[in-house]
Amino acid sequence: MSSSNEHVLVPMSQRNNNSLPGMNSRVPRTPAEGDVLSFHHITYRVKVKSGFLVRKTVEKEILSDINGIMKPGLNAILGPTGGGKSSLLDILAARKDPQGLSGDVLINGAPQPANFKCSSGYVVQDDVVMGTLTVRENLQFSAALRLPTTMRNHEKNERISMIIKELGLEKVADSKVGTQFTRGISGGERKRTSIGMELITDPSILFLDEPTTGLDSSTANAVLLLLKRMSKQGRTIIFSIHQPRYSIFKLFDSLTLLASGKLVFHGPAQKALEYFASAGYHCEPYNNPADFFLDVINGDSSAVMLNREEQDNEANKTGEPSKGKKPVIENLSEFYINSAIYGETKAELDQLPVAQKKKGTSTFKEPVYVTSFCHQLRWIARRSFKNLLGNPQASVAQLIVTVILGLIIGAIYFDLKNDPAGIQNRAGVLFFLTTNQCFSSVSAVELFVVEKKLFIHEYISGYYRVSSYFFGKLMSDLLPMRFLPSVIYTCILYFMLGLKKTVDAFFIMMFTLIMVAYTASSMALAIAAGQSVVSVATLLMTISFVFMMLFSGLLVNLRTIGPWLSWLQYFSIPRYGYTALQHNEFLGQEFCPGLNVTDNSTCVNSYTICTGNDYLKNQGIDLSPWGLWKNHVALACMIIIFLTIAYLKLFFLKKYS
Repeated sequence: MSSSNEHVLVPMSQRNNNSLPGMNSRVPRTPAEGDVLSFHHITYRVKVKSGFLVRKTVEKEILSDINGIMKPGLNAILGPTGGGKSSLLDILAARKDPQGLSGDVLINGAPQPANFKCSSGYVVQDDVVMGTLTVRENLQFSAALRLPTTMRNHEKNERISMIIKELGLEKVADSKVGTQFTRGISGGERKRTSIGMELITDPSILFLDEPTTGLDSSTANAVLLLLKRMSKQGRTIIFSIHQPRYSIFKLFDSLTLLASGKLVFHGPAQKALEYFASAGYHCEPYNNPADFFLDVINGDSSAVMLNREEQDNEANKTGEPSKGKKPVIENLSEFYINSAIYGETKAELDQLPVAQKKKGTSTFKEPVYVTSFCHQLRWIARRSFKNLLGNPQASVAQLIVTVILGLIIGAIYFDLKNDPAGIQNRAGVLFFLTTNQCFSSVSAVELFVVEKKLFIHEYISGYYRVSSYFFGKLMSDLLPMRFLPSVIYTCILYFMLGLKKTVDAFFIMMFTLIMVAYTASSMALAIAAGQSVVSVATLLMTISFVFMMLFSGLLVNLRTIGPWLSWLQYFSIPRYGYTALQHNEFLGQEFCPGLNVTDNSTCVNSYTICTGNDYLKNQGIDLSPWGLWKNHVALACMIIIFLTIAYLKLFFLKKYS
C-alpha cells in the first residue's frame, strides 16, 4: 500500500463547523497537523451493590485523577484486567455514563464538539458488522448513513474503494463477512472491515477497544502495522490493549499504563523501560517489555522482589521507613507524579488555553445526524431485508415448516362434517391455529436481542435515529415474516378442512390469524427489547402464552370463572383470536343433520347443540357483527401498546457503558 495515494483529514480545529468530517479529506496534512486530545483530572466513580441479604450501595473509584495528552500516532493504553483502561478509553471517546464522572477532555485545547461521537471513529472489541452482507455492502451502509446526502453516490463509492484498497480488502471486498451458520472472511479481515466502517468519515481521531482480541499473533501484528501506517497520515489513534507481543509494542508512540485506576506511566513508549529502571525495576534480557510492565504492576516479578530488597537495605542504612512495604501500585503512582516525564506532560497541559479548558465537560450527548429519517429508514429496511434473505435458516425454513405443518393439520382435520363431532373438531383446529400463531411468534424476540450490540454501536456513532431503526426493522423483518405464514395457513387449511364456503369468511379468517401473529410478535418485542439473553426473553414469552391459553375459551368456559380471576381474560391474545375465528365459522351453521332447525332453535335433547348460534351463546360470544370486530379492535390496541413499550425500551436503553 502506497501512502502517496492516501488522503488525510483536516484537524477539527480547522474545519467549518457546518461541514462533515471527511468532506475535506482531499486536503493533505502532515502528522503535526493532526488533532491533539488531552484529558485533565479525570475521576470516575460508580455505585455498586454488595451483600446478599442486606444490599448496600458502595461507591467504587474506577479512575483516580488521570491526566495526559494523546498526539497523532499510536497511543496505547495498557494495564491488567480491571485496571481501568477500557473505562478511560470510553471516557476519552465520550461514550461513558456521565454519572460519577468528573474532569475535562479537550480537543486541541477546546471542549469536545457536540457531534464528537459521530466525527471520531470507535471500533468496539467484538466486531459488530452484519455477517450476511459483503464487506463492500457493510461499507456502503456506513457511507449512506454517515455521509451527507449532498455527497454524490460516485464520490461515496470512490471513498469506499479507497478504504478497501487502504485496508487490503480487495480480494474479499465482495465476500460475505460470515455468520455462525455460514463461513465468511477471516478474523483479521473482519477486524479490518470494522475499522473500515469507522474510516468512512475519515476521522482524525480513532478509538479501538482491544483491537487484537481473538486474533492470532501474526494477524494481530498485521492489524497494528495497518494502524501504524494510518497514524503516519496524521491520525490520532488511541486504543486499549492487553499483553501485546514485542513486535507490536515497539510500534507504540505513546504508552499509558494504568493499574487499579491509577496512572503509573504516561509518556513516550520507548522511554518506558528507562523510566522503570530509574524506579528500580530492571527488565531482564529477552523479556517482552509489555509483559514485564504487567508483572511489575501485578507484583509477581522477580524484579519487584529485588527492588523491595534494595529499598529495605537503603531504608535500614538511613533509618527511614521502607517504601517497599507499600503496595507496588501506590509506589509506582507516587514515583510517576514526582518524575520528570510527568513534569513534561504537566507543562504541555498547562500550555492549553485555560479559559477554554474550564468549559470542557465530559457528558453524554445525543448524536447529530446528517441524513433524514426517511433516508435512514430506507437503508435500514434494505439491510434488514438482505439479512433476512441471507439467513435461510430463519426465513425459508420457517415458510417450509409452515407448509408442512399446514398439510399435517389439514390431513388430521380433513373435510369437517356438520355434525356434533364437527363442532368439537372445528373448535379444536381453530384453537390450535390461534395458539400456534402465538408460539410461532416467539422467534420475534431475536429481532432486537441478537442485534443489540450492533444497534447500540451504530446509534452512538450517529448512523440513525432510534425511530428509523425501529420502523425499518418492522417493515423489513417483522411484517413479512408474520404475514406470509398466516396467508399460507389460510390458503392450505381453509379448503382442506371444508370451512364455511363464503369469500368474506375466508378473508376474515386470514385477517384474524395475521392480527394474532402481529399482536404476539409485538408482545415479544416489548418483552425482548433491551434484553441481552434470548433464552430469558423466550422463557418469559412462553410462560405468558401458557397462562393466556387458559383464558382463551376452550380449556375452560369463561363464564364459569370467578369475577376475581375473570378479568385476566381481557389480557389474553389467544382469546380474542379464538373468539373471532369461532364467530366467523359457527355463525349460521347447522350441526344436526335431518332435523328441521332454525338459527334460534335447539334440538330435542337440551344437552345437544345443533346450531352454531347455540354454540356461540353457550360460549358467551356476542352474535352481532360487533361481537366479531371488537376482537380485532382489541388486538389492534394491544399491537399499538406493545410496540410503544418496545420503542420506549429501545429509546431509553442504556446506550453507554
